[in-house]
Amino acid sequence: MPNPPAGLAAFNALDPQDAEKELLACCASRAFAREVAARRPYPDRDRLADAAGRAVLALDWPDVLEALGAHPRIGERPAGDSREAAWSRREQAGVEDGLRAALAEGNRAYEERFGYVYLVCATGLTGAEMLRLLRERLGHDEETERRTVREELAKITRLRAGKLAEGDR
Repeated sequence: MPNPPAGLAAFNALDPQDAEKELLACCASRAFAREVAARRPYPDRDRLADAAGRAVLALDWPDVLEALGAHPRIGERPAGDSREAAWSRREQAGVEDGLRAALAEGNRAYEERFGYVYLVCATGLTGAEMLRLLRERLGHDEETERRTVREELAKITRLRAGKLAEGDR
C-alpha cells in the first residue's frame, strides 16, 4: 500500500497488517504496533495517543531497544522521505548548527555509557536544552535512565500517534 489513507477513520478501517505498518512510524516496536492496532477502532485522536503512550510504557526492554534502533541521534538530520524521517526532522528543528558537534560528542559518551541511542522528546526544545538534558542524564544509573527513556519514547509516540490520526505525512 504505497500511499495509505489519511486520518483516523481511514486508520481504523485498515486491515491489521497495514495498521501495524502505519504505527511503526510512531514507534518502531512490532509489539507496540500489534498492541495498538489490535485495540482499534479509536473514537478520537486523544484516545489513540493515550493508547499509544500506555503501550510504550508497557513494553519489555528488548521491545524498547527495537524502537530505539529506528531513532536518529539527536543533532543528526535523518535522510529519506519516509514519514518517520520527516517527523524526526521537524521534531529536531530546534538544534542549532553550532551545537551539532557538542551533541555528537555527547551522543558518543551516552552510547558508550548505556549502549543505546540518547532519546529525548525534542519537540519544542532548543539544541542547548537537548544538550543540557543529555549531559544531565549521563549521571543516571541504568534503572533511572531506562525509566527516562521509556517516558521520552512514550511522549514522542503520543505526539506521532496524534499526527497519524490527523493524516500528517
